[in-house]
Amino acid sequence: MIHPIDILERYWNFTSFKPLQEEIITAVLNGKDCLALLPTGGGKSMCFQIPALAKEGICIVISPLIALMKDQVNSLQQKGIKAMALTSEYSYNDINIMLDNCIYGQYKFLYLSPERLQQDIVQDRIRQMAVNLIAVDEAHCISQWGNDFRPAYKNILKLRELQPSVNVLALTASATPKVVSDIQTELDFIDSKIFKQSFLRPNLAYMVFEVDDKYYKIEQILQKNTSASIIYVRNRKSTVEISQHLELKGFTSTFYHGGLSVKQKDDHFKDWMTNKKQVMVATNAFGMGIDKPDVKTVIHVNLPESLESYFQEAGRAGRNNEKAYAVVLKHKGDETHVKHQFLSILPSIDFIKVVYRKLCNYFQISYGEGEFSTHDFNFNAFCKAYKFNTLLTYNALQTLDRTSIINLTQQYKRRSNVQFLVSNDTIFRYLERHQHMSTIIKSLLRTYGGIFEQDVKINTILMADKANTNEDVVISVLKQLFQDDIISLDLKQNDAEVTFLQPREDDKTINRIAKIIEQQQALKKNQVKSVLDYVNTNEICKSQQLLSYFGETDSPVCGICSVCISNKTNTRPKTPKDDIALISLLLAKHDLSSRTLLEQSSLNELELKNTLKLMLEQHLIKVTDHNTYTLI
Repeated sequence: MIHPIDILERYWNFTSFKPLQEEIITAVLNGKDCLALLPTGGGKSMCFQIPALAKEGICIVISPLIALMKDQVNSLQQKGIKAMALTSEYSYNDINIMLDNCIYGQYKFLYLSPERLQQDIVQDRIRQMAVNLIAVDEAHCISQWGNDFRPAYKNILKLRELQPSVNVLALTASATPKVVSDIQTELDFIDSKIFKQSFLRPNLAYMVFEVDDKYYKIEQILQKNTSASIIYVRNRKSTVEISQHLELKGFTSTFYHGGLSVKQKDDHFKDWMTNKKQVMVATNAFGMGIDKPDVKTVIHVNLPESLESYFQEAGRAGRNNEKAYAVVLKHKGDETHVKHQFLSILPSIDFIKVVYRKLCNYFQISYGEGEFSTHDFNFNAFCKAYKFNTLLTYNALQTLDRTSIINLTQQYKRRSNVQFLVSNDTIFRYLERHQHMSTIIKSLLRTYGGIFEQDVKINTILMADKANTNEDVVISVLKQLFQDDIISLDLKQNDAEVTFLQPREDDKTINRIAKIIEQQQALKKNQVKSVLDYVNTNEICKSQQLLSYFGETDSPVCGICSVCISNKTNTRPKTPKDDIALISLLLAKHDLSSRTLLEQSSLNELELKNTLKLMLEQHLIKVTDHNTYTLI
């Protein structure tokens, strides 16, 4: 058996392990069932990849995240390691061949969604495989008390029946003590070992600021901290608006959301990773698997939906162990907004039934059919067709996704149907006048048989690869061919893909998951309450609040969070007279705006607002025509 450190050096070019990695790998190689709780950036994937490479056989990895599966498979393949992922895009015949390759083709990793374990063909082939380890990523999903509980994770226990002598490694970045206990029970751990790295991040300053103008506060933070930054927002529109605002203010900024094309995502990501752009403004679709150690600030413009998700997103700052900042910006309307965003629009069981039935009708799924069929999905068109509230419908679809009724993949996708309307001779005469289109047109003709006789669905990304260009160029050529009456073109843009994971049974389908939905909605209410408690509690160290939530109740005060800093500056009680004297001193030299006063004084926004109000009432100052303050 190859020594783990040799594998680490050969494939990852590292000479030492991160904290707890070596201990976890050793326990796994000794056949122990293990639970690894490592915070974001702790190197969870190596904990199963290295022992799997050290032993003969294949490692089965269970993950609910298709994008993460693809990223890890691509990364392994680039290292020359044979790996595959059975994602929803593959047909039954494809899966049949791929599973045979896992048995006979010396593959080292097979990535599966938990839903795939329900298929007889998958179970039958796994029984025949030489499995050396079962790795369960995002293991908190198996607990009904865990963030993002997925009932399909209960299927993982089937693997223990199929491969009874193989040990299990469960991994998660965030789990409360109750969830830790649940994971061990649900995965039938025997003589298990728990490895938990403290969630304490001594270099990370957790800050909560109550502000009236969030844009202005962002500018202040970025001016003070000029290294890489991530700004998290709630929707796609805000990513573009804030990024453009920052560019106008002289910052280098880009944006990222699920509606961008693959090329746009890659370009924007590369600009940020190489520090060509300081700021990445993104929805929470951004961040998975990112390893950028020099992120100085992570700013949340909106309140997060749970402390679990916040801890992971905030944890992307300061991985180089230098001081970094995780900032939440809030104002008075945020509490109402977060309750509306996550609580008041939780869909009822009856509404979920309606959405599911209409979704089946939308794709013409017959009763008893549809299992593992995949369809391009335009969310806005669907809501418009049935006059559904978009937020309520989105949450209903997310519920169907989490409970394994459907798989909803949110990604920008172009779908193109093409048919040539002219003869071969006409095409070649056309090419003589349009030489720049030659490679793309010839690739189309050679790839798609029957394209002269009927509409054919084409893959524009595949065409781009074959023509050694990008997808936008292919689309441009198709549009030109359409304008010149060479082809018929049905070009549609879809922002999602839906895979039905169960046969259609209408209300019966939803009745089976009704209790789970009700329990999860109660959990969601508790999670939102925890977020509000965190941002509103200004007497307890922010780091202590977060660590206590995850079961670490004896942690020290951090000394660098917004609460600790406030406590340091408030050692001597201040009176309103002190604040009035300070403002008067600043205004004695020049008339100043409230923003300038905030910058030049040691007061926070609330203190400044109250002081200015008091000074106006006492006729000590007045507001000028230029909206500045002057002494009377």
